[in-house]
Amino acid sequence: MKAITHTPINGQTLIDLGYQPGKWFAEALTYANEQALEGEALTAYLDGCVPAVPETIDLRTEALAYHKNLRAEQDAEVDNVEKVFATMDELMKVPTIVSGAVMPDACPTGPPGQIPVGGVVATRNAIHPAMHSADVCCSVMITYFGDADPKAVLDAAHAVTHFGPGGRKDTFDLPQELMDRITANTFLNEEKLIKKALNHLGTQGDGNHFLYVGRIESTGETAMVTHHGSRGFGGCLFTKGMRVAERFRTQLSPNTPAKNAWIPYDTDEGRAYWEALQVVRDWTKLNHTVLHEATAERAGATVTNRFWNEHNFVFKDDDLFYHAKGATPLDDKFVPDSQNGLRLIPLNMAEPILIVRGKTTENNLGFAPHGAGRNVSRTTHIKSKAGKTVRQIFDEETAGIDVRFFTGSIDISELPSAYKDATTVQRQMVEYGLGEVVDRVMPYGCIMAGNSPRGRGRRRGKRR
Repeated sequence: MKAITHTPINGQTLIDLGYQPGKWFAEALTYANEQALEGEALTAYLDGCVPAVPETIDLRTEALAYHKNLRAEQDAEVDNVEKVFATMDELMKVPTIVSGAVMPDACPTGPPGQIPVGGVVATRNAIHPAMHSADVCCSVMITYFGDADPKAVLDAAHAVTHFGPGGRKDTFDLPQELMDRITANTFLNEEKLIKKALNHLGTQGDGNHFLYVGRIESTGETAMVTHHGSRGFGGCLFTKGMRVAERFRTQLSPNTPAKNAWIPYDTDEGRAYWEALQVVRDWTKLNHTVLHEATAERAGATVTNRFWNEHNFVFKDDDLFYHAKGATPLDDKFVPDSQNGLRLIPLNMAEPILIVRGKTTENNLGFAPHGAGRNVSRTTHIKSKAGKTVRQIFDEETAGIDVRFFTGSIDISELPSAYKDATTVQRQMVEYGLGEVVDRVMPYGCIMAGNSPRGRGRRRGKRR
């Protein structure tokens, strides 16, 4: 008697039967083929495998209240403040958000509903990639160099740093432990990301990123502060995160705008993305550190102290995720490697960098400003300077400090007048209880990227 054989089925078989493709296909096919299921037995089994369709979550009809640690003190600030509140009013309708706040340096970065710079929102079981943006883990690090000559430190830093697009040819070593964590993560283990992790180490990018040298007000010690994020490494993670978040958004909350899509933390993707962010955080800290160490070696300076903090990241506390789009974490629970409770808040190249400490209050959610922010876009600011040459503007605004642009081309959208009034920001920090200033780094000079020969299309109209 001839044996009856079972014809194996595959994914196309299931699709032809009317099932929607999904991760469940793999396990179901394995079992169905092992058991030689056919006909009604097959469909009965498959019907039991189909994941339940999740109930969709709609936007709130009314925005949650949030803390407004910001007010207009001058006519030039009114429009900016109104736009910040307008975008926050829409943002607070997103169903995952449970609380929010805006800081004195807040300014919008897009249409209403997109988190502004200087915005903080806490969400439950949700990581929103757009709320930390492509500049993942933008952060600041300070190194104290004792009695070193500030000019020698700035010259040494200028020789070892790298601003502008792309990576560097004289690369720094990436520790094997960090490489192992990169290759073990499903979001990061990709040739493109690994290449950027190697080539972008020791680079600072463009825009408002800087290298600043000054003296500690209380002691006179020379100090260097760097400001930059995770460069192309983090940028690529952001892009992948947004794609995954969009997939969840269409299933879970199709009426939520795409810019506010999220990855549920209680999924494999959510846990992997959270771990990827921690890897990027450690890479970014290393990105600062290699430049500080190389500067110390070249300047022959002795390192006496160092600390850092991010201000563009997602922070976890119990089951809540705090998305800080340009806001400094005050509370040590947000900075696991904090050693002294101190944080850095830069203002502009001609102003001191504030060294602050603070605690969580009802209105600050554990955060402070990350800088001075902008009242108008870069383009609007540049247009306001019509009638003066770039050199005239530069000379007026940088008198008494050693300011350099890495490309050799002055970027007037990064000069002091492009930013909010530093005195106003500091006054509102006191008014709203947003950290206590315990010391300051007084300016000697700084290096910024400058205008690139390739241009910077991403900066048109942007305020960051």
